Amino acid sequence: MILASGPAAAFYAQSSMTVAASLAALLAYAVAVAQSERAAAALRWALLIGWVAHGLALVFDTSGVGVPNPGARFGFAPALSMTLWLVLAVYAVESRFVPLPGVRRTLAVLGLTAVALALFFPGEVRPHLGSAWMPLHWVLGIASYGLFGAAVLHAALLGNAERQMRDARGAMPPTPLGLPLLRLEKLTFRFVTAGFTVLSAALVLGVWFADPWRWDHKTIFSVLAWAVFAALLAGRRAFGWRGRMAVRWLYTGAALLLLAYVGSRFVLEVLLGRAAVAG
Repeated sequence: MILASGPAAAFYAQSSMTVAASLAALLAYAVAVAQSERAAAALRWALLIGWVAHGLALVFDTSGVGVPNPGARFGFAPALSMTLWLVLAVYAVESRFVPLPGVRRTLAVLGLTAVALALFFPGEVRPHLGSAWMPLHWVLGIASYGLFGAAVLHAALLGNAERQMRDARGAMPPTPLGLPLLRLEKLTFRFVTAGFTVLSAALVLGVWFADPWRWDHKTIFSVLAWAVFAALLAGRRAFGWRGRMAVRWLYTGAALLLLAYVGSRFVLEVLLGRAAVAG
């Protein structure tokens, strides 16, 4: 792919099925963004339709339907798109059991942005990978992005709830979200723990099966993010870290992880206008 040809050329290079599903997702997400939080049913259905169309776009793209040389696609926008889809999947499941109002429009905006970026910056297709285990390494890496993305979403809800409770002065433990504060905090750290476990597995596979192994910017930022999350979980277990301190560690680790792949690929693909040497 010649990235210098610009986003328009990348758009037309994709299969018609991927483009059609992406456009349907964009339309549904746009409808969700336009809805008021009070129109809960319409917003929920628009978000659900957008999520399904978004998922179809990812399936068509990764399976290579309608393109002559199917293969794994690498790039900052595909990674962001899959991450946001996973965060929406977590929300879809969790909202069936836990009330999480007030975030649907935000998720719709994020989904719309991610799909649009993937349409115009589809990344680089690589039919041949160095090891049969490398696709699993990549999938685990993206899954860790999704889990930490869900943790960040819950941390943001937690911070907002704490601010509203401080402003209310004397509010009872149930938050303005209708969810006990301690339960929301527990959910946040469950996602952190799950993300840390998956990230650890992704790093182990990368060390064992990468050929050749390189200490590049992606590896360094990933290891730094892993160390921050490890310190956060250790600090919570040993010293009871919570509240603002825990959230700061979470945000720092998430930022480092974002820089590891998405950030580095963004610089290479968009700012420098070339493909990375490796995914």
